[in-house]
Amino acid sequence: MTPAIDPIAAHAGTRSGHLALADLASGLRWTYAALDVEVNRYAAWLAGELGGASGARVVLLMRNCAEMIILQHACSRAGAIFVPLNWRLASAEIEALLADAGPSLMIGDPEFATPGAIRTLTLADVAARLPAPGARPPADARRDFDATTTLLYTSGTSGRPKGVMISEANAFWGATNLMHGNGVTGDSVFLVDVPLFHTAGLFGAARPPILAGGTALISAGFEAPITLGRLADPALGVTHYFSVPQIAQVLWNTPGFDPAMLRALKVMPTGGAPNPAAQVERFVRAGIPMSDGFGMSETGSNFGTPVNDPTLMIAKAGSCGKPYIAIAARIVDDEGRDVVEGEVGELWLAGPSITAGYWNQPELTAAAFTDGWFRTGDAARRDSDGYYWLVDRKKDMYISGGENVYPAEVEAVLAEWPGVAEAAVIGVPDPRWGETGRAYIIAAPGKTVSTDDLEKHCRSRLARFKVPATVVLTDAIPRTASGKVQKHVLRERAKGEMGG
Repeated sequence: MTPAIDPIAAHAGTRSGHLALADLASGLRWTYAALDVEVNRYAAWLAGELGGASGARVVLLMRNCAEMIILQHACSRAGAIFVPLNWRLASAEIEALLADAGPSLMIGDPEFATPGAIRTLTLADVAARLPAPGARPPADARRDFDATTTLLYTSGTSGRPKGVMISEANAFWGATNLMHGNGVTGDSVFLVDVPLFHTAGLFGAARPPILAGGTALISAGFEAPITLGRLADPALGVTHYFSVPQIAQVLWNTPGFDPAMLRALKVMPTGGAPNPAAQVERFVRAGIPMSDGFGMSETGSNFGTPVNDPTLMIAKAGSCGKPYIAIAARIVDDEGRDVVEGEVGELWLAGPSITAGYWNQPELTAAAFTDGWFRTGDAARRDSDGYYWLVDRKKDMYISGGENVYPAEVEAVLAEWPGVAEAAVIGVPDPRWGETGRAYIIAAPGKTVSTDDLEKHCRSRLARFKVPATVVLTDAIPRTASGKVQKHVLRERAKGEMGG
């Protein structure tokens, strides 16, 4: 058995008095010594309820709070599996996930309706059942370092979510990647307001500072004016803010925004979706070091751009950077052969941060791997300097007049136009060309967007076959909780709009 690496226990000895975790809503704070005691209390309770090393699933359905971090680490020490669910899902969707996970225990906020067949407790219920400080789980309660300790359901950009099995080993190496790639140290302070039911919050924002012995500040959720105030507050001293590109764009377009509000950040890592080159350049030129990267629920954090070289950040804007310390990458063709430099192919990854597979779906697991390499489903290319460029999700590519079109490339060009706050592009059927592009555009607050001007701009920057045939101005683009565009929802919407 490989023993688990427990960063909280380790730092409780070496950084006992340093602030580890704070909840900005409740005001509760824990040093590493206090957090170690609290995690043990929760773990002792869980082991008593479920048995040690049980592998029993513990579902959480709640907004961001520090107790979610405590419960995740407690599940690991008790040998249970932590399963945070997206509270924004409809009841029927949640019920489907519960049926798949088969939980023994559910902990949820009172505001979220949960199926009565599952034993559900509130955090207040749990607090009333905890043993006294000093309680510990049995020494043999923890499972192997490579055993699943978190079950993370994918955000569902393509349909039915899948349960990604994540071990403490996966979490350790994914966080190590991001930690080394973004200069995270024991002095780092992360503001965590991306959802903790998603890999961006749980492993991209909350785990690296804890692994490094730094501080995680947990917010109930992203609210642009509040987030800006916190990022600019010298009393909080936030050094790192992990976000998705959409959040960065919302911050920039928030009334009263001044780049000076973010200049105290040492790094602003982004991930979850391709970050338009125009946005990266805008932030970096304003003195905000934005390091775009790449990661997945299945793979952890894998790539990033340099954090100490603004000139290179601008030169490689639009790239997701180079592989981090504990990841190997290939770009291959449809036959699994490595492509030449600059050619587009599918991105394959290997390394210790990568999942063992999908919960209860062995066929999908087998299909996701080839000779030990995880097939990301992302189309990418590598340039002569070794930087990787995400072209798009392979399945989102469409073919217009025999030419491959990757929507992310078109979206990046649309994002350059003044007044465009958000853009999403899909392929739709066309009797002449097979498929053509359909762009959905949200105007920035107080701005108007001319579709004719957008078309002229696209024609100046893109080959003719890549220019969207139609542009739809809209108030909303369907996204997952982590900010990814739900292209399958847009395709269904387009069918209705086009009479299909």
